[in-house]
Amino acid sequence: MRFDRSLEVGAVGGHGPIRYRVEQYEPGRRVLFRFTGPPGLNGTHEWRVAPAGDGCRIRHSIDGRTSGAMRLAWPFLFRPLHDALIEDALDKAEGRLTGVPVPARPWSLRVRVLRRLARSRS
Repeated sequence: MRFDRSLEVGAVGGHGPIRYRVEQYEPGRRVLFRFTGPPGLNGTHEWRVAPAGDGCRIRHSIDGRTSGAMRLAWPFLFRPLHDALIEDALDKAEGRLTGVPVPARPWSLRVRVLRRLARSRS
C-alpha cells in the first residue's frame, strides 16, 4: 500500500487498481479504509490489533458490496489476489512480531497466473 502522505485520516492511496481513503486511524490498534476504486467496489477494509493472552491478534475484515462488472471481477480476479496478499502480510507481521521468520507460502497456480497477467498489463 502506498499513500499520498503518512498513515493518517484523510490519506489516499492503495495498491494496484484498488484505491482507498483512510477514514479512521488509531495508531497501533486500528485502521479503517474506504474503497474509492475501482468502480463497483463499495465499502470498507479494516485492520485491527488487539491483545490476546501473551501476544496479540491481528484481524483483517472487508465490509462491502460489489456492483456492475465488479460482481464478476471480485470473485474471479480480485479475491484470489487479495487473499494471497493478506496471507503474505499476516505471515510477515507474525515474523516481525515473533522474531521468527515465517516461510513464504507458495501461491496457487491461479494467483501466479493472475499476478503475471497484472504485471504484463502495467
